[in-house]
Amino acid sequence: MFPTRKLEIMPSAYTLKFACPDKPGIVSRVTTALVRIGGNILDAQQFDDTLSKQFFCRIEFEVPSGVGKPEVEANLEESLTPLAADWSVTAQSERMRVLLMASKSDHCLVDLLYRWRNGELPMDVVGVVSNHPREIYDHLDFGEIPFHHLPVTAETKAEQEAKLVSLIEEHRVELVVLARYMQILSDDLAGYLQGRCINIHHSFLPGFKGAKPYHQAHARGVKLIGATAHYVTGDLDEGPIIAQDVEPVSHRDTPERLIRKGRDIERRVLARALSHHLHGRVLVHGKTTVVFPE
Repeated sequence: MFPTRKLEIMPSAYTLKFACPDKPGIVSRVTTALVRIGGNILDAQQFDDTLSKQFFCRIEFEVPSGVGKPEVEANLEESLTPLAADWSVTAQSERMRVLLMASKSDHCLVDLLYRWRNGELPMDVVGVVSNHPREIYDHLDFGEIPFHHLPVTAETKAEQEAKLVSLIEEHRVELVVLARYMQILSDDLAGYLQGRCINIHHSFLPGFKGAKPYHQAHARGVKLIGATAHYVTGDLDEGPIIAQDVEPVSHRDTPERLIRKGRDIERRVLARALSHHLHGRVLVHGKTTVVFPE
């Protein structure tokens, strides 16, 4: 008779991120709370902002499989509430529900779908919204992802934004990504999506506004081009920055080559910002952010 094999109990992994006024003993309180539930810290990063006197922290930890999320949250709340902390804890097995929005330029949309399908971005894409009809994306394979055409004009803007909000609530969307969605969101919609909407734009703002920014940059002899990914707020293109990148260019680069290089930068910056958000690496601090590196 063979001996009974003891099954290995795999622990559950969580990510905690929090911010609070700085004072001695913060880390001790939190780690003690984790010890009470058998927690084992896998990774920890912290930042003490001496200018604002705020403390920021991100901790990855695992607990025995018999410990559920309610018990994890209860223990952390007991320790973090006296610290006046703004905090959240998520199971790493949870996948965020994401809505992608795009216009005619589809380079960012294509890139995000590719990274999602190969497992690089752990999310559930619950839909694609565009102000242009499905036909302009016939070269793309959306699979079973629902596509929603919401054409926007000055007369229909409020109506279409109301439909967008309905979609967000119906599909329990947790994050909206503007993957080169070329419509300005109203202040009301921006406020509704605060902290859960990411946008990408070229780096020339506010210097080169309006049409053909790359042509304007070429005419001025710009030597660096780049892109910025940020959270959407009522202040157009001025929300808290998550990720940025630049690339040197020269007089040899025509406006068309600048546009091509700009697309590449936009793709990687938006993907990086989205990854940071999905993995709980971003803490918003007023008009700025604390982003813990991978």
